[in-house]
Amino acid sequence: MKTCDILEVFRFQVAHTAVYGRYVELLGVDPLQVTSADRIPFLPIRFFKSHTVYNGAQPPEHVFTSSATTGMVPSRHPVDSLERYAQNVLDIFHLFYGDPSQYTILALLPSYLERPGSSLVYMMQVLMEKSSGKADGFYLYDHDRLYQRLQNLALKQKPVWLLGAAFALLDFAENRIIIHPQLTVVETGGMKGRGMDLSKESLHQCLKTSFPNSPVHSEYGMAELFSQAYACKEDFLFSCPPTMQVFIRDLQDPFRYVPDGMRGGINIIDLANVHSCSFIETEDLGFRMPDKRFQVLGRIPAAELRGCNMLTDPWPVTRTC
Repeated sequence: MKTCDILEVFRFQVAHTAVYGRYVELLGVDPLQVTSADRIPFLPIRFFKSHTVYNGAQPPEHVFTSSATTGMVPSRHPVDSLERYAQNVLDIFHLFYGDPSQYTILALLPSYLERPGSSLVYMMQVLMEKSSGKADGFYLYDHDRLYQRLQNLALKQKPVWLLGAAFALLDFAENRIIIHPQLTVVETGGMKGRGMDLSKESLHQCLKTSFPNSPVHSEYGMAELFSQAYACKEDFLFSCPPTMQVFIRDLQDPFRYVPDGMRGGINIIDLANVHSCSFIETEDLGFRMPDKRFQVLGRIPAAELRGCNMLTDPWPVTRTC
């Protein structure tokens, strides 16, 4: 990811994404004086709940929405082109896993399927349409049917890529063992509201008990992004695609970055978000390694109360963090 490309997108979005431009202005930042990626202001992700973050010349083709627990406002991410989103999904899958046509692609995403606007569901639809199993791979709570299909695919020695929410995979795996060396299991988090607080290591240990011959990977994405990162090794470190880069900010000073290996808030550059905002201050906790891979440690404690107090109209003239 070249600095000149990052700065070009930054200046374009300051000029054309109204909420981001106003945010940068209130910070007193001159876009022309920003000459490195680590000096770019990152938009707090909560702005996607309260403002329209979009700069497309035409009305958005679609709006992705985040999951939200009862009483919470979901984020809304207007999408200029579903075709462009789909191509980015396929490019990233090719980078990490190869051609999706070589797999039967299955999804265990009950809570996501039960609400409209899920970017994860659309991502899986895109992959299924290119897969050898076509677009019939979604499962809700019909665990017995999914189990039978996995057994049949194991007998036929068919490669399988199964993605699921963490809680759904744990429910499915309880009292079941799947022996299939050509099965890749990918968890995408999703314990929110389940009354459980499992570490990534504990989660993967539980899943490996039921999928003893299969690698267990992780996917990191969100409604506010176009791009996805994947952790494909046992060190739980996510690797970014070329469109994506991660910085780790100080939790007490969001304009200061901590050294590699130290914990902090995750900031994400996603250049595929060209028609919304490519510079997002998330509410996730993590750290980055010197090779730019990163680990997610969970949500920042009291994330809804942290960050920038700039979310209500009229626009405030001060910033408290």
